[in-house]
Amino acid sequence: MNRYLIPLLLLIGLCNATYADERPNILWLSSEDNGPHLGCYGDKYSTTPNLDALAKKGCVYLHVWSNAPVCAPARTALITGMYPTSLGAEHMRSLVPMPKGTEMFPQLLRRAGYYCTNNSKEDYNVVKPGKIWDQSNRKAHWKNRPDGKPFFAVFNFTVSHESRIRKRPHTAIHDPKKVRVPDYHPDTPEVRQDWAQYYDKITEMDRQAGKRLKELADAGLADETIVFYFGDHGSGMPRSKRYPGNSGLAVPLIVFIPEKFKHLRSADYKSGGKTDRLVSFVDFGPTVLSLAGVQPPKYQQGSAFLGKFEAAPKKMLFGFRGRMDERYDLVRVARDKRYVYVRNFYPQRVYGQFVEYQFRTPTTRVWKKMFDEGKLDAEQEKFWREKPTEEIYDLQDDPDEVSNLVVDQSVQKNVARMRSALKAWCKSVKDVGFIPEAELVKWSQGKSPRDTIGLSGEFEIDEFIDTAYVATDRSHRDWQTFSKLLSSNSPVKQFWALQAVDIQGVGVFLQLKDEINALRKNASPTVKALSNYLCVKNDFESADAANQLIALSDLREQKDVATIAALNAIDMLGEKMKPYRDKIKSLPKKTKSPTNKRVSGYSERLLNTIVKRLGSADAK
Repeated sequence: MNRYLIPLLLLIGLCNATYADERPNILWLSSEDNGPHLGCYGDKYSTTPNLDALAKKGCVYLHVWSNAPVCAPARTALITGMYPTSLGAEHMRSLVPMPKGTEMFPQLLRRAGYYCTNNSKEDYNVVKPGKIWDQSNRKAHWKNRPDGKPFFAVFNFTVSHESRIRKRPHTAIHDPKKVRVPDYHPDTPEVRQDWAQYYDKITEMDRQAGKRLKELADAGLADETIVFYFGDHGSGMPRSKRYPGNSGLAVPLIVFIPEKFKHLRSADYKSGGKTDRLVSFVDFGPTVLSLAGVQPPKYQQGSAFLGKFEAAPKKMLFGFRGRMDERYDLVRVARDKRYVYVRNFYPQRVYGQFVEYQFRTPTTRVWKKMFDEGKLDAEQEKFWREKPTEEIYDLQDDPDEVSNLVVDQSVQKNVARMRSALKAWCKSVKDVGFIPEAELVKWSQGKSPRDTIGLSGEFEIDEFIDTAYVATDRSHRDWQTFSKLLSSNSPVKQFWALQAVDIQGVGVFLQLKDEINALRKNASPTVKALSNYLCVKNDFESADAANQLIALSDLREQKDVATIAALNAIDMLGEKMKPYRDKIKSLPKKTKSPTNKRVSGYSERLLNTIVKRLGSADAK
């Protein structure tokens, strides 16, 4: 061998080893169900000394969205770097395969030589495509890595979760009399207690974060590790969690990049300062890859905001709301640095639908009770009334998002700009959320909806989106348009036409009753449920239609998500279904082989709710 070749090879090997040693460790500290209610964000009610200390040496991001206001779809955006609306994974605890040729970003990190751990919550709406983590459980820790390997480690704090806000008895730290009650909540002892307990749990979470940071420092790794701290969506209080506005989507994000890795900082990163850069969860995976020197794959829809492959700053963020547990909704939202724009596709339904889990919180119950008793002001009662088609809020002047400016002439340019951007985004990501969930499950046949529907020519997503926009616009009163949609062979178009009839009311129903009646027994389960619902609602063939709805609610006959749609229809009909309560009570609450175990419990929960409302003494 050439005498010069051996030293050269040794030098190359040394350089490669040095490069591997020089790559940063990356630590994620995430907390559940809390917005940017930290001292470093200027919240004077919060006590968070450890995270505030991290902020003093790191950078605070002021405008960060979780993309979804509830955990499973939000975590799906994190782990995939893709919008769940493009994956068919927007609905709470749905479960779909990943598209062909895609991976979760820790898989790419592991291939690049990183030791990846998760302690310990996953809760994704997509099936894991192979091994994701070196270790993912309560014992997972970066300390278990092989010598010399850089690590990516996640620690998730559950102490701030929604369920902990309402746990009683509780020893208070923060004084309920001193907390701020947002303009949309009534000022009652129950509400103040929940908000104070929320702040108590944030303080407890801060202590847990402090322990993990001390652990890192004690190991001599503080200057070798990039640290992210963030919440997984807005607070667990009602009209934060599950709400697709800024109060449900805004999360804290603190990033600390040691001096050793300052070359990985972006121009807007300010040590001990703040940045107004727009960031959302789909950007986190690409950013971690970029910090590790790994090129983010093209299929990721987010973009890196730090590191070697940093992209240009975004001008707008996007978010969504789909099925929340047992209740269906469809909302798409956008924000820039000042405004948040909301487009409601089920405007006839209130934001405050009865989600049983949410109603376990005292604030939710007292708030709804006061609405029923007529004791709320105009701002507080909006949550319980039908939604407008469009909303826009000035976050600078109205951080609580209570003054809808959509008809204000001074913001019309912003309305037009954000309306156009939101619709363009829906089309660009091939938003399959505009297909009813049961149809999506049926058509995708156990494959990724993005593979089978979203990117194929068989189902034109753009056309479905256009249809939904027209159908849910209250100002569009041309019932003949809806008649054509009802007569089409597309269950998606039929579905949106029926939504239009529900929104427009009895006058349009009477014009189209024959077309609707024809769909009651000869259509897809989702279309059957909605057409029978409209007939009962408008007292047309109501006895037969009610019985059809009950048959569609039988878990032995239908897929779980189709059953949820039918049960929702029964529940919305309220007193009109009281004559059929014995039949409803006899419906099975469980099946031996549910289609999706993650959502089958929602059918049970909804059926129990209906039985209770109809006055059953046997309801549990």
